[in-house]
Amino acid sequence: MFHARQLSKLAGPRRMMAHYYLENLNEAQRKAVRHPPNVPLQILAGPGSGKTKVLTSRIAHLIMGHGLSPHEICAVTFTNKAAAEMRVRLSRLIGEDNTSKVTMGTFHALCARFLRVHASVIGLEHNFTVCDADESKKMIKTCYETYKDVLEDSGIVIAEAAVASIISKAKAEGHSAADFLKKCRHITQSIRKSSSNAPGTRKIDNIHAVVAKVYQKYQDHLRAANSLDFDDLLMYGVELLSRDPTISEWCRHILVDEFQDTNDVQFKLMQHIATSSRCVTIVGDPDQSIYGWRSANTENLSKMQKAFPLTRQIFLEQNYRSTASILNASMAIVEQVEDRIPKTLRHTHAGGLKPVLQRFYDGREESAFIVRGIIKKLVAATGGMLRWGDFAILLRFNAYSRPFESALQSQGIPCRVLRGYKFSDRAEVKDIVAYLQLVDNPKYSPAFDRIINIPRRGIGNKALSEIYALATQEKISPMEVAECVHAGHVGDPKSALRQKVTSFVKIILELRRQANKGASASDLIRSMLELSDYGKHLRSQPDWEDRWENVQELISFAAEFQPESPTSSSDLTQTKESHLKEARQVPGEKDSLASTEEPPLRAFIQAMGISNDAESGDDDIRDQKVNIATCHAAKGLEWPVVIIPAMEEGTFPAPHSDDRDEERRLLYVACTRAQCLLYVTHADRRMIAGKYQTKRMSRFLSTVLENDPELFTDEQGRFLGSDLEQLAQMLGREVPDKHEIERRMAAYNAAMEPCSTGDHQDFFAGRSSELPLNAWTSTEFISAKASVEGRLPTRPSHPQQNSRPLSPSRRPNLDSSSALLTSRPQSSTTSQFQQEVPPSAMKAIRKETFSSSGNAEPAIAKEIPPAMPLATTNQTRAPPRTGSSAAGPSAHGKPNAPSTATLTGGKRRLGMSRTAVGYPNKKFKPPGGLP
Repeated sequence: MFHARQLSKLAGPRRMMAHYYLENLNEAQRKAVRHPPNVPLQILAGPGSGKTKVLTSRIAHLIMGHGLSPHEICAVTFTNKAAAEMRVRLSRLIGEDNTSKVTMGTFHALCARFLRVHASVIGLEHNFTVCDADESKKMIKTCYETYKDVLEDSGIVIAEAAVASIISKAKAEGHSAADFLKKCRHITQSIRKSSSNAPGTRKIDNIHAVVAKVYQKYQDHLRAANSLDFDDLLMYGVELLSRDPTISEWCRHILVDEFQDTNDVQFKLMQHIATSSRCVTIVGDPDQSIYGWRSANTENLSKMQKAFPLTRQIFLEQNYRSTASILNASMAIVEQVEDRIPKTLRHTHAGGLKPVLQRFYDGREESAFIVRGIIKKLVAATGGMLRWGDFAILLRFNAYSRPFESALQSQGIPCRVLRGYKFSDRAEVKDIVAYLQLVDNPKYSPAFDRIINIPRRGIGNKALSEIYALATQEKISPMEVAECVHAGHVGDPKSALRQKVTSFVKIILELRRQANKGASASDLIRSMLELSDYGKHLRSQPDWEDRWENVQELISFAAEFQPESPTSSSDLTQTKESHLKEARQVPGEKDSLASTEEPPLRAFIQAMGISNDAESGDDDIRDQKVNIATCHAAKGLEWPVVIIPAMEEGTFPAPHSDDRDEERRLLYVACTRAQCLLYVTHADRRMIAGKYQTKRMSRFLSTVLENDPELFTDEQGRFLGSDLEQLAQMLGREVPDKHEIERRMAAYNAAMEPCSTGDHQDFFAGRSSELPLNAWTSTEFISAKASVEGRLPTRPSHPQQNSRPLSPSRRPNLDSSSALLTSRPQSSTTSQFQQEVPPSAMKAIRKETFSSSGNAEPAIAKEIPPAMPLATTNQTRAPPRTGSSAAGPSAHGKPNAPSTATLTGGKRRLGMSRTAVGYPNKKFKPPGGLP
């Protein structure tokens, strides 16, 4: 038990207040925190409902209210970043000392630690290396080469990536190579019984047989290299806990975050850890389950209820992130999911501007408008209260980022693309870590392959072939061969091979000597740089200064790493040795296993190897750059303004996705990243693989609009004083000064609209940097009603030879209510667009038919719900909702006059061989109350 004397050590007098951790919790949160620890609990927490706060408060309550010792608690997160955040929050409640005693980290990290300590139980070596994804792919490719011809002779072509995916999925389901083959044969036998297509099943059998052989050969390679891949950490973790259940007896309560993302093996791990106590708390949201392609199993919630029959559920439905209008639209999307657990979200921030749904003629117009008509406009219209870092463009695929990066760059707006790259993926970081891996584990051949000739040592293919041949002959690793050659135990002591490998081996041996004396990871890196002259190697690279900065950052990380406190934030995920020794006092236990202290070098390598967090940059960078990310990468994040482009069939849902409900949940996750403003756009045609394809709005939205056409608006809307006040209140910022807004809007209009009168109420006319040099164009801002009805915009006719600004006499008066209706060019009957697109394609576009050139839409067109008109409204603010639900329509007024485009002349930008063209729209108006 955690006694009162220990409780008194918590920092600060406020820590002595009874149940202080229950402060500022709502009723449902408080109920979840105080739930009896011996009754399994599922906390189903919607986005923005404060789940991390509840989880940390529950840990505090288990310690302060129920007397559990901190080292008897295990908290599992899905990312190291989440573990670090939880650790910071928990330390504010129970103090840093007690927080450090809580075992906290990812499933992979927890298993890695137990496998290090208890490796011999399942026949592993303590110094195994965690093989990263790149090295894993290389190994599988090598193993697959042997069998590729066998499949091709049978008329089967399967990519290495597909083989790797099948193997990973098999491991995530807990299947060995033999189990996988047995399962596959059972499936094909079932198919044969129900189908007469015997040749087809024979091909399937061939694929499964080859994949099983590749799987087994891959495992043999891993074991020969004394390494495990990420999936192995979990599989061997389950095997370890199955063989020796006493290993997890220390745990009296396990808490698992993001439970909806667990796979079958992770569920088994949770069961094993909870075997003795049966005390489990999970936090998850089935509506945010978006990793089925990574073998996440949404059925684990129901499996838990069967495995732990007393399980209770508590719903967290109070959303503290988004406005009511955003929640209304988001809930309407996710409610389409079949067999969904019924739950809702209640708003904290009433009203708010409605989500905007806009339609464009093509992807170029879409990206140009998003940058100039949304991002730049909002920064000006809010008087600078919104900053570049407050905007996020969320994409279904990374490949769609290029036009947005280009459009932002053309406007001088900084951006960053969250592609999911890790710091540890950078070449110079991988090089240095590979040196250290060989120091710790000479059997790890991928590290040898990487750095045997970095920096260059004149070791060519002939010398390497000789090393690999000796390794095969002697049944040892290439590094061990190199050491034997250097020592004169293998080959001719005077051979050229010995002379070439000697310098390399000396570096490794010297680093190993220092490591055995307890040298820190940072000191070893410095020694490696000096011994290998790696800095000189970097200076030969064109971007060597950036690379050298990464090296310095790696040294800084290594210096901050505290191996003696494995559960600290620098280690992220380790389990304390003292904890294991105290927790596993059982008869017959081998103390040497429980008390083995991990060398500093090995602990550092492991922390680098199992890192699963993509870089997010420093906090101050967020205020300076527009964010571009995939919808998957955005999970767990939030921004004041979220823009989701390309909301079309073939994007949402993705063409090859076989789980439409998961695609809907992904869109729901993307929408709920928005705090204040949400924009969704789509285009009628999009350039794909060099050809235009006709596109149609996603069924996910057309169904929503059919059921409730007032959830979205086609209007940009205007900020009233109350809107700015709500925005400032939600973001914790000052309401902008009226004159500052006027100044920024005047500057914005002057920059974006050459034909503007300068009035800040005029909507901008942007300039597309991506249109052809001699193109005249006008952008149609099409109502959501037209989007649902499927009406395409008409294109203006214009002379190709004209590429100059309008004369003053032809410029429309934007103060006139009819200006936007009378601005089309009249001088030609054939547009450039019509000349570029064949007549047959034009006919197809006008008829709203799908393109036949490699388009996936025809196969799914029947699933699209029938169109329903969407009411146009000039009231874009959703009124506060009453009751518990956040869904429902809002009041609307009379529709405005339809908006079309104002023509401006083409103007070539300096230094660019592109034309700049205007895109005006009168519907976006300035904050209310301004003259």
